[in-house]
Amino acid sequence: MNKFKGLLCASLLSLLVVGCGGEKKEEAKVEARVIKVTTKFVDEEQTSKSLVKVVKAVNERSKGTLELQLFTSGTLPIGKDGMEQVASGSDWILVDGVNFLGDYIPDYNAITGPMLYTSFEEYLRMVRTPLVEDLNKEAYEKGIKVLSLDWVFGFRSLETNKVIKTPEDLKGVKLRVPTSQLYTYTLEAMGANPVAMPYPDTYAAIQQGVIEGVEGSILSYYGTKQYENVKNYSLTRHLLGVSAVSISRKCWESLTDEQRTIIQEEFDNGAQDNLSETNRLEGVYAEKLKEAGVQFNEVDTAAFNKAASVVFTKFPKWTPGIYDKIMENLTQIREDIKNGK
Repeated sequence: MNKFKGLLCASLLSLLVVGCGGEKKEEAKVEARVIKVTTKFVDEEQTSKSLVKVVKAVNERSKGTLELQLFTSGTLPIGKDGMEQVASGSDWILVDGVNFLGDYIPDYNAITGPMLYTSFEEYLRMVRTPLVEDLNKEAYEKGIKVLSLDWVFGFRSLETNKVIKTPEDLKGVKLRVPTSQLYTYTLEAMGANPVAMPYPDTYAAIQQGVIEGVEGSILSYYGTKQYENVKNYSLTRHLLGVSAVSISRKCWESLTDEQRTIIQEEFDNGAQDNLSETNRLEGVYAEKLKEAGVQFNEVDTAAFNKAASVVFTKFPKWTPGIYDKIMENLTQIREDIKNGK
């Protein structure tokens, strides 16, 4: 009997130990937060390649709590429609022109206006000034968290079959522009007939004669194979090609501190990767374009600068004196660069 009691006590003790955690319970599986990343860039373009690295790094570092899904080539809404998704609070990251932020905060268009910068470094210093930091704060109040303004992909020039050297040469030429007043006004001032359309539609539009060319960077010229359609690249360098990375404020605030840190750090890393590769590939792709029969044409820069200057008078919603503030900052930036600061 005593032996039976002993066995019974041992069994009860064993059950008690198991019930109190002696046996490991299966941990509840955390469902990943899915955030869509959408861009106009095609898979062959450097921005898309750098974004692939960002998405992979974020997903791995988050250990299953985040699942960024990348959609390239405009397969999900981009541009104006994409920014509406961000501002309305969707789980969405848009990588597209800074000009689409300008639909919400008009002064963004001013800091990416025509003929402002002569180097990537000038622009990258500009977006770190208090002037631009204040714009980012305004965007946040409107539901948009700006993660980065650093995704540079090169100065934009003209891709046409016609040789363009002066504004007169551009008169009446039908050129695709993004759905942006800044681009429309700039190309009109330069002499062209701008036609707004999504970039993925341009390849067929040139072949069908709907447009006679596009404007874009060396990287996009090569990456989208427009050299198969048009054979002249006229170096107006009228606008700097740069993308903003924007996420919904609602989505951003719902993430943990760790998740926000991971996303911010990896998009910053991606911007550096994109910049490094862009600098390297501009020379490489220029040679490849020449091998494909593309002719590079220098232009009358002074004439185009004079023609484009009218653009800064076209935006009544811009803060009065914003151009003077930009130039004040740019003058200091150029002085600092010259002095190695």
